[in-house]
Amino acid sequence: MIQLTDLPPVRGTVTANRDLSSLTWMRVGGPADVLFQPADIDDLSTFLAALPKDIPVFPMGVGSNLIVRDGGVRGVVIRLGRGFNGIAFDGDLVRAGAAALDAHVARKAAAEGLNLTFLRTIPGSIGGAVRMNAGCYGDYMADVLQEVRVVLRDGTVQTLAAAELNLAYRSSDLPEGAVLVEATLRAPREDAQVLEDRMAAQLAKRDETQPTKDRTAGSTFRNPSGFSSTGRADDTMDLKAWKVIDDAGMRGAVRGGAVMNTMHSNFLTNAGGATAADLEGLGEEVRKKVYDTSGITLHWEIMRVGEPAPKD
Repeated sequence: MIQLTDLPPVRGTVTANRDLSSLTWMRVGGPADVLFQPADIDDLSTFLAALPKDIPVFPMGVGSNLIVRDGGVRGVVIRLGRGFNGIAFDGDLVRAGAAALDAHVARKAAAEGLNLTFLRTIPGSIGGAVRMNAGCYGDYMADVLQEVRVVLRDGTVQTLAAAELNLAYRSSDLPEGAVLVEATLRAPREDAQVLEDRMAAQLAKRDETQPTKDRTAGSTFRNPSGFSSTGRADDTMDLKAWKVIDDAGMRGAVRGGAVMNTMHSNFLTNAGGATAADLEGLGEEVRKKVYDTSGITLHWEIMRVGEPAPKD
Protein backbone atom coordinates (compact mmCIF):
# COMPACT_ATOMS: atom_id res chain seq x y z
CA MET A 1 0.00 0.00 0.00
CA ILE A 2 1.28 3.44 -0.91
CA GLN A 3 1.99 5.75 2.03
CA LEU A 4 1.30 9.45 1.53
CA THR A 5 4.62 10.17 3.21
CA ASP A 6 6.33 8.35 0.31
CA LEU A 7 4.86 10.76 -2.26
CA PRO A 8 6.39 14.01 -3.47
CA PRO A 9 4.99 17.32 -2.13
CA VAL A 10 2.31 18.92 -4.30
CA ARG A 11 0.30 22.12 -4.60
CA GLY A 12 -2.77 20.21 -5.68
CA THR A 13 -4.72 17.62 -3.68
CA VAL A 14 -3.65 14.09 -2.73
CA THR A 15 -6.16 11.71 -1.17
CA ALA A 16 -5.41 8.18 0.04
CA ASN A 17 -7.84 5.29 -0.45
CA ARG A 18 -10.26 7.49 -2.42
CA ASP A 19 -13.47 5.78 -3.45
CA LEU A 20 -13.86 6.25 -7.23
CA SER A 21 -17.51 5.26 -7.65
CA SER A 22 -18.73 8.82 -7.19
CA LEU A 23 -16.38 9.99 -9.95
CA THR A 24 -17.79 7.71 -12.67
CA TRP A 25 -21.05 8.03 -14.55
CA MET A 26 -21.84 4.39 -13.76
CA ARG A 27 -21.43 5.05 -10.01
CA VAL A 28 -19.57 1.80 -9.37
CA GLY A 29 -16.06 0.83 -8.39
CA GLY A 30 -13.62 0.55 -5.52
CA PRO A 31 -10.95 2.93 -4.22
CA ALA A 32 -7.75 4.23 -5.74
CA ASP A 33 -4.69 3.75 -3.56
CA VAL A 34 -4.08 7.45 -4.17
CA LEU A 35 -6.02 10.10 -6.08
CA PHE A 36 -3.93 13.09 -7.23
CA GLN A 37 -5.59 16.26 -8.52
CA PRO A 38 -2.76 18.52 -9.72
CA ALA A 39 -2.99 22.30 -9.53
CA ASP A 40 -1.47 22.86 -12.97
CA ILE A 41 0.99 21.39 -15.49
CA ASP A 42 4.06 22.28 -13.42
CA ASP A 43 2.57 20.59 -10.37
CA LEU A 44 1.83 17.46 -12.41
CA SER A 45 5.27 17.43 -14.04
CA THR A 46 7.12 17.84 -10.74
CA PHE A 47 5.03 15.12 -9.09
CA LEU A 48 5.59 12.55 -11.85
CA ALA A 49 9.32 13.29 -12.04
CA ALA A 50 9.71 12.55 -8.32
CA LEU A 51 7.21 9.68 -8.07
CA PRO A 52 8.98 6.31 -7.63
CA LYS A 53 9.10 4.62 -11.02
CA ASP A 54 7.54 1.40 -9.75
CA ILE A 55 4.26 3.14 -8.82
CA PRO A 56 1.80 2.92 -11.73
CA VAL A 57 -0.31 5.90 -12.75
CA PHE A 58 -3.72 6.00 -14.40
CA PRO A 59 -5.02 9.25 -15.91
CA MET A 60 -8.78 9.51 -15.35
CA GLY A 61 -11.14 11.91 -17.08
CA VAL A 62 -14.67 12.65 -15.93
CA GLY A 63 -15.52 8.93 -15.80
CA SER A 64 -18.05 9.02 -18.64
CA ASN A 65 -16.61 6.02 -20.50
CA LEU A 66 -15.25 3.99 -17.61
CA ILE A 67 -15.99 1.05 -15.35
CA VAL A 68 -13.78 0.92 -12.27
CA ARG A 69 -13.79 -2.64 -10.95
CA ASP A 70 -14.99 -3.28 -7.40
CA GLY A 71 -11.51 -3.90 -5.98
CA GLY A 72 -10.32 -0.46 -7.04
CA VAL A 73 -7.15 0.76 -8.74
CA ARG A 74 -3.63 0.20 -7.50
CA GLY A 75 -1.16 3.07 -7.77
CA VAL A 76 -1.95 6.73 -8.37
CA VAL A 77 -5.05 7.86 -10.25
CA ILE A 78 -4.54 11.33 -11.75
CA ARG A 79 -7.64 13.42 -12.31
CA LEU A 80 -7.32 16.80 -13.97
CA GLY A 81 -9.59 19.62 -12.86
CA ARG A 82 -9.94 23.37 -12.92
CA GLY A 83 -6.34 24.10 -13.89
CA PHE A 84 -6.76 22.09 -17.08
CA ASN A 85 -10.12 23.17 -18.51
CA GLY A 86 -9.25 26.38 -20.36
CA ILE A 87 -10.42 27.07 -23.93
CA ALA A 88 -8.65 29.62 -26.16
CA PHE A 89 -8.98 30.64 -29.81
CA ASP A 90 -6.41 31.75 -32.38
CA GLY A 91 -7.95 32.12 -35.83
CA ASP A 92 -9.33 28.71 -36.71
CA LEU A 93 -7.32 26.98 -33.96
CA VAL A 94 -8.96 25.91 -30.71
CA ARG A 95 -6.72 25.10 -27.74
CA ALA A 96 -8.61 23.14 -25.10
CA GLY A 97 -7.41 21.78 -21.80
CA ALA A 98 -7.83 18.05 -21.36
CA ALA A 99 -10.42 18.57 -18.61
CA ALA A 100 -12.60 20.85 -20.75
CA LEU A 101 -15.93 19.16 -21.43
CA ASP A 102 -16.56 18.19 -25.05
CA ALA A 103 -19.97 19.89 -25.03
CA HIS A 104 -18.51 23.10 -23.62
CA VAL A 105 -15.79 23.20 -26.30
CA ALA A 106 -18.42 22.69 -29.02
CA ARG A 107 -20.59 25.52 -27.68
CA LYS A 108 -17.71 27.97 -27.23
CA ALA A 109 -16.35 27.16 -30.68
CA ALA A 110 -19.78 27.63 -32.29
CA ALA A 111 -20.03 31.08 -30.74
CA GLU A 112 -16.75 31.89 -32.54
CA GLY A 113 -18.12 30.54 -35.83
CA LEU A 114 -16.01 27.39 -35.65
CA ASN A 115 -17.53 24.00 -36.39
CA LEU A 116 -16.81 21.41 -33.71
CA THR A 117 -20.49 20.52 -33.43
CA PHE A 118 -19.80 16.76 -33.47
CA LEU A 119 -18.43 17.15 -29.92
CA ARG A 120 -21.71 18.56 -28.59
CA THR A 121 -23.36 15.22 -27.85
CA ILE A 122 -20.22 13.28 -26.88
CA PRO A 123 -20.07 12.75 -23.11
CA GLY A 124 -16.79 13.41 -21.37
CA SER A 125 -13.78 15.67 -21.71
CA ILE A 126 -11.30 16.55 -24.44
CA GLY A 127 -8.58 14.31 -23.01
CA GLY A 128 -10.81 11.26 -23.30
CA ALA A 129 -12.05 12.35 -26.71
CA VAL A 130 -8.47 12.38 -28.01
CA ARG A 131 -7.55 9.10 -26.35
CA MET A 132 -10.61 7.35 -27.82
CA ASN A 133 -10.64 9.32 -31.11
CA ALA A 134 -14.23 10.15 -30.30
CA GLY A 135 -16.64 10.93 -33.08
CA CYS A 136 -20.20 10.97 -34.33
CA TYR A 137 -22.21 12.13 -37.35
CA GLY A 138 -19.26 11.10 -39.56
CA ASP A 139 -16.72 13.40 -37.86
CA TYR A 140 -13.87 12.29 -35.61
CA MET A 141 -11.20 13.94 -33.49
CA ALA A 142 -8.72 12.70 -36.11
CA ASP A 143 -10.27 15.12 -38.60
CA VAL A 144 -9.53 18.21 -36.52
CA LEU A 145 -6.71 17.35 -34.12
CA GLN A 146 -3.41 19.12 -34.83
CA GLU A 147 -1.28 18.37 -31.77
CA VAL A 148 -1.40 17.54 -28.07
CA ARG A 149 0.65 18.41 -25.02
CA VAL A 150 1.40 15.52 -22.69
CA VAL A 151 3.31 15.02 -19.46
CA LEU A 152 5.27 11.78 -19.70
CA ARG A 153 5.69 9.35 -16.81
CA ASP A 154 9.13 10.83 -16.06
CA GLY A 155 7.66 14.34 -15.79
CA THR A 156 8.85 15.56 -19.20
CA VAL A 157 6.40 17.86 -21.01
CA GLN A 158 6.17 17.12 -24.74
CA THR A 159 4.18 18.30 -27.74
CA LEU A 160 3.14 15.51 -30.10
CA ALA A 161 1.74 15.95 -33.60
CA ALA A 162 -1.60 14.26 -34.24
CA ALA A 163 0.07 11.89 -36.71
CA GLU A 164 2.25 10.50 -33.91
CA LEU A 165 -0.83 9.25 -32.08
CA ASN A 166 -1.89 6.86 -34.88
CA LEU A 167 -5.54 7.70 -34.33
CA ALA A 168 -7.84 4.89 -35.42
CA TYR A 169 -11.41 3.82 -34.73
CA ARG A 170 -11.88 4.47 -30.99
CA SER A 171 -8.15 4.23 -30.28
CA SER A 172 -4.86 6.12 -30.12
CA ASP A 173 -1.22 5.40 -29.29
CA LEU A 174 -0.40 7.74 -26.44
CA PRO A 175 2.86 6.88 -24.66
CA GLU A 176 2.46 4.53 -21.70
CA GLY A 177 1.78 6.46 -18.51
CA ALA A 178 1.48 9.79 -20.35
CA VAL A 179 -1.08 12.32 -19.11
CA LEU A 180 -2.65 14.36 -21.88
CA VAL A 181 -3.05 17.97 -20.70
CA GLU A 182 -4.05 20.00 -23.80
CA ALA A 183 -5.21 19.52 -27.39
CA THR A 184 -5.08 21.89 -30.34
CA LEU A 185 -7.87 21.50 -32.91
CA ARG A 186 -8.33 23.17 -36.30
CA ALA A 187 -12.02 23.81 -36.95
CA PRO A 188 -13.70 24.82 -40.20
CA ARG A 189 -15.53 28.17 -40.21
CA GLU A 190 -19.30 28.32 -40.48
CA ASP A 191 -22.08 30.69 -39.51
CA ALA A 192 -22.54 30.72 -35.74
CA GLN A 193 -26.35 30.51 -35.87
CA VAL A 194 -26.23 27.59 -38.30
CA LEU A 195 -23.94 25.79 -35.85
CA GLU A 196 -26.24 26.53 -32.91
CA ASP A 197 -29.24 25.19 -34.83
CA ARG A 198 -27.33 22.07 -35.83
CA MET A 199 -26.36 21.33 -32.24
CA ALA A 200 -29.94 21.81 -31.07
CA ALA A 201 -31.11 19.28 -33.66
CA GLN A 202 -28.37 16.83 -32.63
CA LEU A 203 -29.38 17.09 -28.98
CA ALA A 204 -33.03 16.51 -29.82
CA LYS A 205 -32.16 13.44 -31.88
CA ARG A 206 -29.93 12.07 -29.13
CA ASP A 207 -32.59 12.52 -26.47
CA GLU A 208 -35.13 10.71 -28.67
CA THR A 209 -32.92 7.69 -29.30
CA GLN A 210 -30.60 7.33 -26.29
CA PRO A 211 -31.22 6.85 -22.54
CA THR A 212 -29.61 10.15 -21.55
CA LYS A 213 -31.23 10.20 -18.10
CA ASP A 214 -30.00 6.72 -17.12
CA ARG A 215 -26.69 5.72 -15.53
CA THR A 216 -24.71 4.60 -18.53
CA ALA A 217 -21.19 5.10 -19.88
CA GLY A 218 -22.25 5.82 -23.45
CA SER A 219 -21.96 3.14 -26.10
CA THR A 220 -20.82 -0.14 -24.56
CA PHE A 221 -19.34 -1.82 -27.64
CA ARG A 222 -17.73 -0.54 -30.80
CA ASN A 223 -19.66 -0.99 -34.01
CA PRO A 224 -18.36 -4.26 -35.51
CA SER A 225 -17.55 -2.83 -38.95
CA GLY A 226 -16.17 0.35 -40.44
CA PHE A 227 -13.00 0.58 -38.36
CA SER A 228 -12.16 4.03 -39.67
CA SER A 229 -11.04 7.29 -38.16
CA THR A 230 -11.42 9.59 -41.12
CA GLY A 231 -15.13 10.31 -41.43
CA ARG A 232 -14.76 10.21 -45.23
CA ALA A 233 -17.81 9.66 -47.41
CA ASP A 234 -16.58 6.16 -48.33
CA ASP A 235 -16.42 5.04 -44.69
CA THR A 236 -19.01 2.42 -43.81
CA MET A 237 -20.61 1.81 -40.43
CA ASP A 238 -23.34 -0.39 -41.83
CA LEU A 239 -23.34 -2.97 -39.05
CA LYS A 240 -24.30 -1.49 -35.70
CA ALA A 241 -23.57 -3.03 -32.30
CA TRP A 242 -27.17 -2.55 -31.16
CA LYS A 243 -28.42 -4.59 -34.15
CA VAL A 244 -26.32 -7.67 -33.41
CA ILE A 245 -27.21 -7.37 -29.70
CA ASP A 246 -30.91 -7.30 -30.63
CA ASP A 247 -30.47 -10.23 -33.01
CA ALA A 248 -28.91 -12.19 -30.14
CA GLY A 249 -31.98 -11.49 -27.99
CA MET A 250 -30.02 -9.48 -25.41
CA ARG A 251 -31.98 -6.20 -25.38
CA GLY A 252 -33.23 -5.88 -21.81
CA ALA A 253 -30.93 -8.65 -20.49
CA VAL A 254 -30.33 -8.35 -16.73
CA ARG A 255 -27.57 -9.36 -14.33
CA GLY A 256 -27.90 -8.12 -10.76
CA GLY A 257 -28.45 -4.38 -10.98
CA ALA A 258 -27.16 -4.19 -14.56
CA VAL A 259 -29.35 -4.15 -17.68
CA MET A 260 -28.87 -3.76 -21.41
CA ASN A 261 -31.06 -0.71 -21.87
CA THR A 262 -34.43 -1.33 -23.53
CA MET A 263 -34.35 2.09 -25.23
CA HIS A 264 -30.97 1.43 -26.86
CA SER A 265 -29.48 -2.03 -26.39
CA ASN A 266 -25.85 -0.91 -26.77
CA PHE A 267 -26.14 1.08 -23.53
CA LEU A 268 -25.13 -0.99 -20.52
CA THR A 269 -26.98 0.57 -17.58
CA ASN A 270 -26.78 0.64 -13.81
CA ALA A 271 -30.49 0.28 -13.13
CA GLY A 272 -29.90 0.54 -9.37
CA GLY A 273 -27.47 -1.15 -7.01
CA ALA A 274 -25.29 -2.68 -9.73
CA THR A 275 -21.71 -3.63 -8.96
CA ALA A 276 -18.90 -3.30 -11.46
CA ALA A 277 -18.91 -7.10 -11.61
CA ASP A 278 -22.61 -7.05 -12.58
CA LEU A 279 -21.94 -4.58 -15.39
CA GLU A 280 -18.83 -6.22 -16.78
CA GLY A 281 -20.30 -9.69 -16.36
CA LEU A 282 -23.43 -8.76 -18.30
CA GLY A 283 -21.27 -7.20 -21.01
CA GLU A 284 -19.33 -10.44 -21.33
CA GLU A 285 -22.60 -12.42 -21.49
CA VAL A 286 -23.69 -10.20 -24.38
CA ARG A 287 -20.37 -10.68 -26.19
CA LYS A 288 -20.66 -14.46 -25.86
CA LYS A 289 -24.29 -14.56 -27.00
CA VAL A 290 -23.53 -12.32 -30.00
CA TYR A 291 -20.60 -14.51 -30.99
CA ASP A 292 -22.64 -17.70 -30.57
CA THR A 293 -25.50 -16.38 -32.72
CA SER A 294 -23.67 -14.41 -35.40
CA GLY A 295 -19.96 -15.27 -35.22
CA ILE A 296 -19.21 -11.58 -34.56
CA THR A 297 -16.86 -10.58 -31.74
CA LEU A 298 -17.90 -7.32 -30.12
CA HIS A 299 -15.12 -5.16 -28.71
CA TRP A 300 -15.60 -3.06 -25.59
CA GLU A 301 -15.78 0.69 -26.13
CA ILE A 302 -16.07 1.33 -22.38
CA MET A 303 -12.69 1.21 -20.63
CA ARG A 304 -12.51 -1.20 -17.67
CA VAL A 305 -9.75 -0.71 -15.11
CA GLY A 306 -8.70 -1.94 -11.72
CA GLU A 307 -9.07 -5.22 -9.88
CA PRO A 308 -12.12 -7.31 -9.01
CA ALA A 309 -13.34 -7.33 -5.43
CA PRO A 310 -11.33 -9.68 -3.22
CA LYS A 311 -12.99 -13.04 -2.68
CA ASP A 312 -14.17 -13.90 0.80
